[in-house]
Amino acid sequence: MAAAHKGAISFGLVHIPVALHTATQDDDIHFNQLCKEDGSRIKYKKVCSHCGKEVSTGDIVKGFEFEKGKYVTMTEEDFEKAKTPKDRSIQILHFSNIQDIRPIYFDKTYHAVPESGGDKAYELLRRAMLDEGKVAIAKTVIGQSEKLLCLIPTEKGILIETLFFFSEVKEMPKEPAHPELSEAELTMAKTLVNSMVQEFEPEKYHDEYQARLRQIIEAKISGQEITQGAQEEPSNIINIMEALQASLKQVEDSKKPPKKPRGRKKTAS
Repeated sequence: MAAAHKGAISFGLVHIPVALHTATQDDDIHFNQLCKEDGSRIKYKKVCSHCGKEVSTGDIVKGFEFEKGKYVTMTEEDFEKAKTPKDRSIQILHFSNIQDIRPIYFDKTYHAVPESGGDKAYELLRRAMLDEGKVAIAKTVIGQSEKLLCLIPTEKGILIETLFFFSEVKEMPKEPAHPELSEAELTMAKTLVNSMVQEFEPEKYHDEYQARLRQIIEAKISGQEITQGAQEEPSNIINIMEALQASLKQVEDSKKPPKKPRGRKKTAS
């Protein structure tokens, strides 16, 4: 698997050459856009707005509009000139507690894999962070964007999570109301929460919608008629305590072992 980015983790005078490999993948089914009349593929062309001629990727440059209709063009060399030596490395700024980072800041995950000569320093950083329960906050430039990073030690290696900058995170458009709760409601809700506690085991969870979508696609390919699954009946419970009690009973029932079928009694001959 090709590396998405190569650089070096730097903290103090320690320099660890690493390659970043994407840690997640897109498993969704992807569709092409087709013409409704004849089923042909829809194509998108890059066309010059001045002469109308189709333009190839090699003939496209990046431009910044500094006045209406006026642009300054940028080359790859210009982007490289903007980088300092620090930008070419993953510079650790400080160490922190992962609990202090709000989940909204996390963006994309990479595996940081040590390059030749970096194994011992990499292991030293991983073990030190893991033993102390800390993560590292760092910065680097990937492509043409500066990235804020969080280096997270694991039992096997180091994950690097790109973080959104503070200016990129939107505030909640409207804060929800915080109505008064009775002690009984809160106690019942906590009981329901605790009754549903399980260890997170990622291999247990699957994209069921995509699986059903594949079944529909395969059925249509083979000319079968598609029928829609039965809809869940809405609950008539409107009292929150009734809803909590019914939910708790549902959880408790699901945990009961299934009843063994009774065998028929043998009659004496």
